[in-house]
Amino acid sequence: MKNLKLKNLKKILNSLKSVVIAYSGGLDSTFLLKVAIDVLGRKNVLAVTARSETYPEREYNQARALAKRMGARHMTIRSGELSLAKFTANPVNRCYYCKRELFRKLDDIRKRRGMAAVIDGTNLDDLKDIRHGMKAANELGVVSPLLEARITKADIRRFSKKLKLPTWSKPSFACLASRIPFNKEIKKSDLARIGRAEDFLKDLGFKQVRVRLHGDIARLEFYKSDFRRLDARAIGRITAKLKILGFRYVCLDLEGYRTGSMH
Repeated sequence: MKNLKLKNLKKILNSLKSVVIAYSGGLDSTFLLKVAIDVLGRKNVLAVTARSETYPEREYNQARALAKRMGARHMTIRSGELSLAKFTANPVNRCYYCKRELFRKLDDIRKRRGMAAVIDGTNLDDLKDIRHGMKAANELGVVSPLLEARITKADIRRFSKKLKLPTWSKPSFACLASRIPFNKEIKKSDLARIGRAEDFLKDLGFKQVRVRLHGDIARLEFYKSDFRRLDARAIGRITAKLKILGFRYVCLDLEGYRTGSMH
């Protein structure tokens, strides 16, 4: 069954002939990029990474390095979601406005390059969560080959490991705006301090990190298996650093990391 899924994915990609990939450097888009290059050849695949304050520099640098390692044609653009009042107002469907703005830019690139389709890394497991960005993708004709092939996140990790992709064990990542409660304005200053806080925590060795913003409170989410790292020294370092970054209180979420905790 698993090999059949991979065969179906390759068949779908082959039918597209040439593609522009929304490429973040994460698990899903890296796997999709690798298979697309294998199926269509380097010249028929263009990976495009969008940079903005919602996307940490750390993630961008990793994406660029991975694209180079795979021999991919790679392009960087600036995304403009923070110029959209409907996005910065932070409604429940903020991802719709962000993705629509991004996919429009990718489709313009597709047209200028004479390529056949824009594709993204949406997979079968994404249907379990609230994904307003999928509406934008559908409206603009973005193809989701992993979803069409009914490939799950577990499948992607398994296939990625066989392909020796370093992202096979990479934790999931969501844009920094997802750390801010709905209907609270998204500000560059808040995104910056959240990003710096998460970088600091990752440098301390925490595998998965979310710094959720609640006024002047930072609510920290880690894997429960990483709670053991929180000895007195680590707690002191974390508290001191985050207070320097402007948080008044630093709290640990005892439920641990989980997707959608701000919904």
